[in-house]
Amino acid sequence: MTMIATARPTRPARPGPEHPMFELGFVRPVKHRDFVRTGGKRTESLTAGVAEEIPVALVYNEAPHAVMMATPADLEDFAVGFTLSEQIVENMSDIGNVLVVQREEGTQLFIEIPEDAARLLACRSRGLVGRTGCGLCGVALIGDALRPVPTMVLREPFDFDAVVRAERELQDAQRWNRETGSMHAAAWADRDGAVIVAREDLGRHNAVDKVIGALARSGRDPSEGFLVVTSRASYELVQKAGVARIPLLAAISRPTGLAIRMADAAGMTLVGLLRGHSANIYSHPEGIQTEDAVTGLDSPPEYFPRCP
Repeated sequence: MTMIATARPTRPARPGPEHPMFELGFVRPVKHRDFVRTGGKRTESLTAGVAEEIPVALVYNEAPHAVMMATPADLEDFAVGFTLSEQIVENMSDIGNVLVVQREEGTQLFIEIPEDAARLLACRSRGLVGRTGCGLCGVALIGDALRPVPTMVLREPFDFDAVVRAERELQDAQRWNRETGSMHAAAWADRDGAVIVAREDLGRHNAVDKVIGALARSGRDPSEGFLVVTSRASYELVQKAGVARIPLLAAISRPTGLAIRMADAAGMTLVGLLRGHSANIYSHPEGIQTEDAVTGLDSPPEYFPRCP
């Protein structure tokens, strides 16, 4: 059974406000900041919410692996979701204790995995800092980046009205973005389109990892629902959704060509430009039930091997 713990070590003397790392240790996801707004002729002092980001170091079996810039919230979900979506381990049962250690300079996530998985991880070159929202920063080999995505098995199509509902409910779930206007969000919805898990982060990849982690920790089957994101559908998001066996990914912006090819090879339904009651279906339209059957969609070249 995975144990999640948060450690707050004795805080050393805080650096002065001039220190570049000041305030990074114990911050809230959103903090109100003063600023000056000007239109050229009129200037006024205002206050508004600003999204925070901190460096988050992922450490596996005491060996540092990557530093990601992330929103300081739901970090246990992030640790589990990152570990699963990056295929560091295959199952939630392979993850041991997760310890969150908050320090002045940032946060460390100590994650226990089996020794054979740790040895394989040591062979993957990733020891660079991941900028906010960077999904593959530090990956040195193309083969590490373009990993095959498991083939989806769609039990029955999702109703288009459910996808529309999920996009609407995701808007309501973005409490931090309402304050800051700078956060991405991801949500997992059930077959009725009800948002069950929603997570926010400055990085779209981080938000998806947090959703995957929350699903794994709760024991929910990701294949029973679908994913909605407030960003473009890049291939990394398709890859992460595919690893989690989520059969449908819907984004409010357009997908990339690589994302379409990867989704098609994986049997995943990929939706873009989901706005209100309209959307574009870029791959496997049979995954969505509409009043009129969707036909005539050509499959892109199969650039990616299918795997069981």
